[in-house]
Amino acid sequence: MLNQPAGHLEHGENLIEAVIRETQEETAYLFKPTALVGIYRWIAQSNDTYIRFCFTGKAVDHFAEQALDPDIHKAIWLSVDEVRARKAMLRSPLVLNCLEDYVAGRRYPLNVLVN
Repeated sequence: MLNQPAGHLEHGENLIEAVIRETQEETAYLFKPTALVGIYRWIAQSNDTYIRFCFTGKAVDHFAEQALDPDIHKAIWLSVDEVRARKAMLRSPLVLNCLEDYVAGRRYPLNVLVN
């Protein structure tokens, strides 16, 4: 199953802090967000509703020796075409939706998010 880094807010944490922490926990890369790509809603077959905030930014450092979260087997980089070809392996349709919006150039300044 393929997914982008994802997770939950911890107590006292804002959204930017959470995306930095979750990305490092799941990829071992220090991520510096530069823009919001979009906000997405998906209702799974279980009837659970998921809200995803998708960011773009820079991977500014890699901690190769860092253990990833227990549910993460490995972090990989794929091209847009490689992700499209693996559509059946995606955790949710939001993975490709986010990627397509990124490719289309959607960007919103981070200051649209209110702590």
